[in-house]
Amino acid sequence: YRKIFGFPIEGYYEKLGFNLRQESFQETGLKFIRAYEKRCYEAELHQRVNAILHKLMSMNIKHYILSAQHQTLLDDLTNYYNVRKYFTDIIGLNNYYAHSKIDKGIEWMKEIGLDSLGVLLIGDTDHDFEVAQALGTDCLLLSHGHNSHSRLIDTGAPVIDKLKDIFHIFPLDLDTITAGNT
Repeated sequence: YRKIFGFPIEGYYEKLGFNLRQESFQETGLKFIRAYEKRCYEAELHQRVNAILHKLMSMNIKHYILSAQHQTLLDDLTNYYNVRKYFTDIIGLNNYYAHSKIDKGIEWMKEIGLDSLGVLLIGDTDHDFEVAQALGTDCLLLSHGHNSHSRLIDTGAPVIDKLKDIFHIFPLDLDTITAGNT
């Protein structure tokens, strides 16, 4: 999965063996989304994510989510996992087909007037690197997500293996973020 997952999602489905000339991507994609929605609350947050987000927020670092996920589901999940409070804004798509975040990201940055030089896009796919390039932002990639470490390294962006490795980027005191804070 981590070796072949990518955007646009149609290309990923084709790598999985779907013949999208014979099968409707919209129907197949909607079947996946319905199955995903039934199990999306089974996942767990990465260790210490709440503590890390809280610490970064206390340093006046604003957080935003730019996701290829449908906005409604994204809102539901960030509320369910009790992380919504850490984000200034959450930007998802208005469809279930996860075409790309580039256009949405460009529109959003213009709308709120963000200076790309002051933005660090943190993601877990080579597409996130492409988005960062299109937005003119720096990029940091996490290798425990949708793409393998080797794919992420090929982008040339810095890659960290664990979320706690963000301590190497921001001056955080590891001792203040205890294992009990998740």
